[in-house]
Amino acid sequence: MTAATPCVLVIDDETQIRKFLDIGLRAEGYDVLLAANAAEGLALAATRSPDLVILDIGLPDREGHEVLAELRQWTQVPVLMLSVRDAEKEKVKALDSGANDYMTKPFGIQELMARLRALLRNRATGASTEALPRYQDDRLHIDLGLREVTLDGEPLALTRKEYAVLAMLVLHAGRVVSQQQLLREIWGGTHVHDTHYLRIVLGKLRQKLGDDPATPRWLKTEPGVGYRFLAGNG
Repeated sequence: MTAATPCVLVIDDETQIRKFLDIGLRAEGYDVLLAANAAEGLALAATRSPDLVILDIGLPDREGHEVLAELRQWTQVPVLMLSVRDAEKEKVKALDSGANDYMTKPFGIQELMARLRALLRNRATGASTEALPRYQDDRLHIDLGLREVTLDGEPLALTRKEYAVLAMLVLHAGRVVSQQQLLREIWGGTHVHDTHYLRIVLGKLRQKLGDDPATPRWLKTEPGVGYRFLAGNG
């Protein structure tokens, strides 16, 4: 993402809010990513590295506070919380949990834009380094913050899809990520049954890593379910 076109990730389950923000943000020159639930939002945050996140507290699969807590485990990206709850304790809870700002619904688009500009200015002047997950053993080094993957000290040339799959698995290292989740977040909701896409990408990743699927060191297939990144095997 370039400084000239900052990217904003909107995580909100209300279709009208997402459309409203998508139109308003794009009109102001922002790139926009949209997520309707916590799972989609966390995956996009990990694989697309947005410059700012607008996060609704009332999501269908997880509370926004939980999403914020998970984000803060690996990134300091500015987060503006949205909620219909206007009680002071809700605002304090969000800010104490690591949110950078808080707005209640309904809100004015111009005030929202002013707050976004302020958050992005603060981020630019703060010069903080993103604490995205890293993995390193005696052969493989993965730095999601720098978007770098090296094998035996040499940069590994990955396609965008190969990197996105690897990044999502590393983000959930040790846990199974389902085929449907990978397909939905990386290829889109219309491709959740196109499992051959994943097989091709995982095959290419294994080939580049020299990872034998019969005795995997890093990329393990969980038959009929999904894939797991084997952290701690180095």
